[in-house]
Amino acid sequence: MGLAIIFALVTLLAGYATFSALKNKNLLGIVFGGGTFVVLGWFTVMTILNHGFPVAH
Repeated sequence: MGLAIIFALVTLLAGYATFSALKNKNLLGIVFGGGTFVVLGWFTVMTILNHGFPVAH
């Protein structure tokens, strides 16, 4: 489950970077940040769906 947590953290950082690039009107930052957000966001969702949520004991 650690992989999904790492993917989720990187996805959140990429979302913040994309928002920051939008505020600064940085086209290259928007492209790379948005691409990272979409791809790693998809990896996060699919990892959680395939391996499930961690069980609380």
